Amino acid sequence: MQAAEPGELRQQAAALVADMSTAEQASSIVMGHIGGTDPAALRAYMQSELGGFILMGGNIPATEEELRTLTAALTVDPSLPPLIAVDQEGGIVSRLPWDTFPASTTLKSRPVAETSAAFAARGALVARAGITVDFGTVADVPADRGSFIFGRALGIDPKNAADRTAAATTAQEHFVASTLKHFPGHGAAPGDSHHAIPSTGMTKAAWREADAVPFAAGIDAGASVLMYGHLAYTAVDSRPASLSAEWHRIAREELGFDGVAVTDDLGMLLSSGDPAYADPVANGVAAVAAGNDLVLMIAGSTAQTATDMAAGIAAAVDAGTLPAERLEDAATRVLTLRLQLAAASSSWAVCGDCGAG
Repeated sequence: MQAAEPGELRQQAAALVADMSTAEQASSIVMGHIGGTDPAALRAYMQSELGGFILMGGNIPATEEELRTLTAALTVDPSLPPLIAVDQEGGIVSRLPWDTFPASTTLKSRPVAETSAAFAARGALVARAGITVDFGTVADVPADRGSFIFGRALGIDPKNAADRTAAATTAQEHFVASTLKHFPGHGAAPGDSHHAIPSTGMTKAAWREADAVPFAAGIDAGASVLMYGHLAYTAVDSRPASLSAEWHRIAREELGFDGVAVTDDLGMLLSSGDPAYADPVANGVAAVAAGNDLVLMIAGSTAQTATDMAAGIAAAVDAGTLPAERLEDAATRVLTLRLQLAAASSSWAVCGDCGAG
């Protein structure tokens, strides 16, 4: 993915953000979702100027041509397209049924070059559908083969995972904004974060030697997006990493991540059953305050949830409980990526035999 110089794009984004109202800034950092494959309905939903949309399985029509029509409808302003995302890991989590390229189930035990080939083909496939962000690189290092994330992870130990995470990142970034997930790592924290908030007492020093390694490799390889998991490393912060200012500091200052920080689906916090996270709007405000640039809401959402979250974020700024500078920084980071993707000069192509071997 090649575009103008990052500094120039950030200056351009900052200028756009400076001209926005607080409400517009807040809308620009929310990635929403509604079901269905009706392009007109999806276009109407995006008229609220949300910063992005995530496609789930129920949004994928029968053919690639229909999908391209649908993703085109999501773009209200062609000069500043929204971030259009999908969880296209391949294999176990595959929204696009025509993705037949190798996935983590086999790649973790194959030469690294095969990961590069598979994710180059996958990135091109995603891009040609009009999708610009792939939440597709699972950098977790599951310690337990019985973990729900084991089949989705690219590696079975820190070095193995790091090599394949870096390869997948480099390959995808030619076509889409690639995403590392689920920071700081599911491996040490047992349990499925779709239904609970997994926790671990692993120390930060131990994390740096193990679960951090593939994330650091992916960041060094140029990942555009880092997704924060709803995982509590209690020796670092009792709160889930998605709501932890300390984990955001670690990623920025210690690992050198300078891209867009996105939450995992905030609806998962609701599904945890923890009463502290029963209010989706409050979760969104807390996520931005912690350092996320983009808030994602899927599970339990309605057609109004994303706009309600944006309104809550704006209200928090107006009330002084969320610093205006934090919202401005988040909006600038998101708009920088949107401008970069809009200006990208790389072309995509899918080779017929990339999945062979």
